[in-house]
Amino acid sequence: MQAHTIHWIAAALFGIALLHTFAAGLFEHLAHRYPRHSGLFHLLGEVEVVFGFWAIVLVVTMAFVSGGSQALDYAESRNYTEPLFVFVVMVIAASSPVLRSVVAVVDTLARHLPVATPLATAWLGLAAVPLLGSLITEPAAMTIAALMLAPQIFRRAVPERVKYFALGTLFVNVSIGGTLTSYAAPPVLMVASTWQWDSAFMLAHFGWKAALAVLLNATLCTFVLRSHLQPAQGADKPAAAPAVPLAVVAVHLGLLAAVVVFAHHPVVFLALFLMFLGYTQAYAEHQSPLILKEALLVGFFLAGLVVLGGMQQWWLQPIVEGLQPLALFAGALGLTAITDNAALTYLGSLIEGISDPAKYMLVAGAVAGGGLTVIANAPNPAGVALLKGGFTDGSVGAGGLLLGALLPTAVAAAAFLIL
Repeated sequence: MQAHTIHWIAAALFGIALLHTFAAGLFEHLAHRYPRHSGLFHLLGEVEVVFGFWAIVLVVTMAFVSGGSQALDYAESRNYTEPLFVFVVMVIAASSPVLRSVVAVVDTLARHLPVATPLATAWLGLAAVPLLGSLITEPAAMTIAALMLAPQIFRRAVPERVKYFALGTLFVNVSIGGTLTSYAAPPVLMVASTWQWDSAFMLAHFGWKAALAVLLNATLCTFVLRSHLQPAQGADKPAAAPAVPLAVVAVHLGLLAAVVVFAHHPVVFLALFLMFLGYTQAYAEHQSPLILKEALLVGFFLAGLVVLGGMQQWWLQPIVEGLQPLALFAGALGLTAITDNAALTYLGSLIEGISDPAKYMLVAGAVAGGGLTVIANAPNPAGVALLKGGFTDGSVGAGGLLLGALLPTAVAAAAFLIL
């Protein structure tokens, strides 16, 4: 009886947390309206805080209903590898040597494309970097793309609807752009081992379709942005700073690569992260401030989702099991908007006897819908944390993101269903 009660409480708190994410902009508005309590409203308006906060409420509630030891056992039974990995890879990928190296390559390519440089830079940031996520992982690609595009697109001078369209395009492209390999996209990672999907399989069945959708989405978005683009200038442009020694760049890229290789082994990648922190202190003159706060908030968000999402299997799995392949695609696309797509595919991997078409449709729907909400895909909170300053009241509205992501989501869905 207690377990049944806890399941209903967990589902209710999960629903409240979802509503809270959609109301984040309202709390930011209240912070400006009632300055006396602005600190509290700003905290409640941080999208990255929402799921962590309600996860704490869940654990405290479990302690009262089922006892403290059972609550602690549940919290400690969760797998926090993904939140830890996203935190580490986000900090390293956003470090000055890595970011400036990527921006330098993008700038070089942009100058050789037969269009205006700002237009080419925006297109590469929305297309090439998300596809690069198949090699360096989606969280790293999101971090690099967000920091590249922020001074050029996500500015107060750009209309809100245009910025939301760009944000939705970025989120969708990162979600599907990681499917060229079997380790870079969290929803693929959750099933690759169980279903024996290697990188060759992913490239043949998902990757080329995703690449075409990414290129089309980036082209459409850049066309809409064409009259609002401006080159990044001065301090806003990472490549404008003095050159970083190649040895320093090599160490940063080497540590980033090592973290990606050992993404499933937190003991190893946390040790590498400590080495990274020591190295940045030793060569501080070649560094910019690390984004520790933003990365910690994103990690807190994802850890909260792990805790809250771990008790939603009782209602999610029957839905997934009862759908035919085409309906499963639509269901996965919709459910991804209200639960992390990696959690959704993980539940699918637990189903005995699931057919090959159903496997394809489940993963395709999960990655296609990965840009609809902040919680739909693990790297999205990283993008929000880095780009929200360019939006009104310094927050990303859930409704605006949903509308902005509809067209690129439709393009991704069509690619996976038709091609």
